[in-house]
Order: sequence, then structure tokens, then C-alpha cells
Amino acid sequence: MALNGNLAPIVLFCFNRPWHLKQTVESLQSSLLASKSELFIYSDGPKTDADQMLVREVRDYVKEIKGFKNITLITSAKNKGLAASVIDGVSEIVNRYKKVIVLEDDMLSTPDFLNFMNDTLNAYEFRQDIFSVSGYTPPLTIPPDYQADLYLAPRASSWGWGTWADKWEKADWNVKNFDDIKKKAAAQRELKNGGNDLWPMLVKQQRGVIDSWAIRWTFSQFNHQAYGLYPVRSKIKNIGTDGSGTNFTFTSAQYGKEMSQGEVLMDPELKPDAEMIASFRKYYNLPFAIKIKNWVKYRI
Repeated sequence: MALNGNLAPIVLFCFNRPWHLKQTVESLQSSLLASKSELFIYSDGPKTDADQMLVREVRDYVKEIKGFKNITLITSAKNKGLAASVIDGVSEIVNRYKKVIVLEDDMLSTPDFLNFMNDTLNAYEFRQDIFSVSGYTPPLTIPPDYQADLYLAPRASSWGWGTWADKWEKADWNVKNFDDIKKKAAAQRELKNGGNDLWPMLVKQQRGVIDSWAIRWTFSQFNHQAYGLYPVRSKIKNIGTDGSGTNFTFTSAQYGKEMSQGEVLMDPELKPDAEMIASFRKYYNLPFAIKIKNWVKYRI
């Protein structure tokens, strides 16, 4: 159980979805440690005139939120976009508190989510091969012989995650060694151990096709031969795959259908498991049609 005096602050990013934000906050309020946790809410500015009313509605709602130790609203007059908001906001808070729990405005969580996140942040703080922890897991096929409650994967999760200041400061947001990796097929194959969507995503990021903090964070983990820590049973459900999101604009029903509350055993010596990583990689395999599109449109 996390010690109340050593709780990680929660950082929540939102934009123009008041209904999703309300569900996320109400879910968090049911967490056993909510009333003892600091909550920082970053509200991005409107991108278009049509966003003005929704952003105002979001901020009016935030001013009414209760149930946390303290609530701080940080607003942006102009639209920064999710990537810049996350990089700047997480940097500001994690540098002050040395660890952080991060959510976006479309995440439901179990009542023991904050306990789980604080416990993992405490248990694995000194593991230099673990850069991030997550309350979410994709619906993998678990190998029959795998008995642990947690697993390691060569990819960072952007859904209900946490990290530490000393790991976050190692992120290279400019991807300085991209040209070097571009010449090394073996390095690209190694990156794809976390899913064969990662290399195309990184190329698109560098070409300005997408603006993703998450692929750059995963690539930073890759550069340091580090892992993301995941629960075998998810404590997060994404409700933003309904077509309403800025970066996830198509509808999907496959993400986080079930959440599981309950004790999680934490082995401080947890090692990567080849079968679990293979199952994780398989889940993120790109559909054939997307591979063709990437080749035809982007030559990736």
C-alpha cells in the first residue's frame, strides 16, 4: 500500500471533451487515494472558433471538481496540441515532485488504480531498465505458463501511466539519432519488438506527418534498452476511441473492454519474458492494408 505522505501527483490533460473529462474525473474520484492526491489539470486552448464554447465548458467544470487533496488548473490561451502539452506539463510537475501519474481526458480507472500506480512507482523506482509504469494493458493472449501479475514490454503506454524525473529527463524529444537508426535495419527490427507500428510511427513523426510525444518517449526507452511495466489485468479503460479524439479519430471497440480490481504482486526482480513480449508484439501488428498504405503513401 502506498504511503499517504509519498503519493505521486496526478496530471490530467484535457481539451474540448467535457463529457469524457467528467467520466474520467468521476472514475478517479472513486479511487481510494483520490482525497490524498494532488491533481493538476492542463486545459489546452481552442484550436478553432468551434472549440471556444467546449473549452469554456471544460474549464467551468474543472472549477467545480472536489474530492482531491488539492486541484490546480493550468490553462493555455492558445492551442498547444497534445504532444507539446504533455511534454511541457509532465516536465513541470515531475521535476517538482520527482514522480508523476499521467492521464488524458478519456480514461476510466478502477478504485485501486492510484494505489497500483503509487505502489509500482515506489517498487520499481531504482530499476534503471524500467522507464515507465502503466495501469493499462492491451488484451493479450497470456502464455499458459506465465504466473506473474506484471510484465515488461519494450514500449511505453500512453494510457494511465507514470514515470520518474530521472527517467523522463533522458527523453530525446528531437530524436537526434534518427538518421543513424534509419541506416540500421537491425536497430529498426529491434524497435519493432514493441510492435511493427513503431518504426512507421517514428518516421511519420520525423517527417511532420504526425505529432506524437508517445512514439518519442518509446524511442527514448529503446535508446536506453529500457522497458514499460504493465499489469496482466488492466486497471484502465479508454473511452476516447469513439471518434471524438484529436489523435484517435476513428471508432474502435477493442480497447480496454474490462478492468480488474484486486491486489497485484510486485516482484522487484521481474525480468522480461520472451513469450509475453511476443504476444505483446503480435497485438500491435499492423493490418496488411495499413502496411500497404504506409508503403504506397510514405515509402515506409
